[in-house]
Amino acid sequence: MALRLVRVSCVMLLVLSLSLLQVSSDVEIEQQLDEEELMHPLPRVKEGNRKLMQNIDCGGLCEGRCSVHSRPNLCKRACGTCCVRCKCVPPGTSGNRELCGACYTDMTTHGNKTKCP
Repeated sequence: MALRLVRVSCVMLLVLSLSLLQVSSDVEIEQQLDEEELMHPLPRVKEGNRKLMQNIDCGGLCEGRCSVHSRPNLCKRACGTCCVRCKCVPPGTSGNRELCGACYTDMTTHGNKTKCP
C-alpha cells in the first residue's frame, strides 16, 4: 500500500512539473510573438464584421471622377458617400462601376435610381 502511494505521488509530481514547463514555454512564445508584432504590426480591423480596409482619399478620387460631370457638386456629394461606405471609387470619369463591386453598383437613392456615379 505504501509503495503504491509513493508511485502515485511520483506520477503526480511528474505531471505537475511537465505542466509547469509547458506554461513557462507558453510565456516565452507569447513574448516572442509580442516582439514580432511590434516589428511588423498588422492593420487593425475597424469593426468585427468588416474586412481589413484601407483608408483612401475620397475627396481627391471623387474630384477626378466628377471633373467632367454636368453637375459636379451633386456628383462629388454622391461619390463621397459611396466612397466612404464602399471604400472604392472607380477609375475614369464614367463607367467602370462594376470594378467596385456590389456595394457600389447596388446603392440606390430614395427614388430607386443608382446613387453612385
